[in-house]
Amino acid sequence: MNEADAIDIVQGAIWTVVAASGPAVAGAMVVGVLIALFQALTQIQEITLTFVPKILAIFVIIALTASFTGAQVWAFTQEAYGRIETGF
Repeated sequence: MNEADAIDIVQGAIWTVVAASGPAVAGAMVVGVLIALFQALTQIQEITLTFVPKILAIFVIIALTASFTGAQVWAFTQEAYGRIETGF
């Protein structure tokens, strides 16, 4: 294994993490912006108003995209094990 192979594996791992966590992070960001807008418009500064909807949104998004996330992780795992099996 040379440096190019190691960089390729690390790049694949980083891309897998980004693709797998992307939907949950994007959903939390959208919900957070909407809640911040609501708080700014109504001047309600309740701390639980920010956490509870984000947590619920993340749970729903994870439940809806679990197969996509699992497929991404499975594909990376198969590629990594395939490289180990063939000696890179």
